[in-house]
Amino acid sequence: MKMKGKKKVIGVICVVVVLLLTVIPFSISAVLYEMTFGRYETEEPYLRDISEFDGLEVERVSFQSKEENELAGYLYTHQGVQSYEGIIVLAHGLGGGGQNSYMDVAHYFTSNGFLVFSYDATGNDNSEGKSVRGIPQGVEDLEQAIAYVKTDAKLKEYPICLFGHSWGGYSVANVLSLCPEIKAVVSCSGFNRSTDLIEAQGRQMVGDVINILLPYVRLYEKIKFGEYADTTATEGFEKSDAAVYIVHSQDDTTVLSEYGYDLYHQKYANDPRFQFCLFEDSGHNFVYYSNEAREYVAQFNEGFSEYFETHELTAETRVEYIHEHMDKQQAFALNEELFADFLEFYRNSIGS
Repeated sequence: MKMKGKKKVIGVICVVVVLLLTVIPFSISAVLYEMTFGRYETEEPYLRDISEFDGLEVERVSFQSKEENELAGYLYTHQGVQSYEGIIVLAHGLGGGGQNSYMDVAHYFTSNGFLVFSYDATGNDNSEGKSVRGIPQGVEDLEQAIAYVKTDAKLKEYPICLFGHSWGGYSVANVLSLCPEIKAVVSCSGFNRSTDLIEAQGRQMVGDVINILLPYVRLYEKIKFGEYADTTATEGFEKSDAAVYIVHSQDDTTVLSEYGYDLYHQKYANDPRFQFCLFEDSGHNFVYYSNEAREYVAQFNEGFSEYFETHELTAETRVEYIHEHMDKQQAFALNEELFADFLEFYRNSIGS
């Protein structure tokens, strides 16, 4: 009887150990993951309107995600352009809503002879979805957007290039594993694999504790997203002949360069398919904007802080201040030299 009692105690201990080492950390990771990725809308005072961009036109379309959510697509053209050299599919970043804030990018490329197809990823702005679901969803939705372009009667004749920033920078590189026919990719402030962003942000918040949770996060992503959780940018580069242009800034604290740029540069610096551009102090959100734009925003933020030292800060007063004091044309002026380089890169890549 004593031996049976000991065996029972040992069995209970084993169950508790298993729960402590596997089930509980996995459950915590799954809950935290779902809490992290909500639904995102572009803030009203930052919404761009097509009337702000001379000659820019847009046709609203829709296509389905693999989860059968209806995603909003936007085909941008320019009144002054009669024929186009190719089409650029644009993948937006995470947390600020969908593609609306990239309208300036669409304007630049369309006015210089490229169609632009952008979209709101799942759980963003005008697309369906209770949440963005997770990082690999970016690759899923981009693959669906590319499939739409490849099968649309008006668009399928054009060579396809990609442009992405942050989450979009990750997506445009990773999707090459699934769409090797892409001609060229510009990846700004991107990262190599889905959990890199979680690791980078988690390490800032909880330090090395993130190392305990990462294996469970990866397992949860694998269960939720299947093959899309396994892709990496470097794998995409190896499976594709696409030309690749990597942009990053050394002072980026959202996506550290070690999670993307440094890795790619170490491996591909001498590969003629690849171009690299590393800024010193362009940050994350403004990596492809002009120095004047960054200076303007810094001054705006300083004025904002000073104003609300003596005025009540509420959601309403914040919106009012932005409407009254922000000049979006100045705040979001593109780095024209960099974009001219992008344009030449795309043209060389498609042989136009």
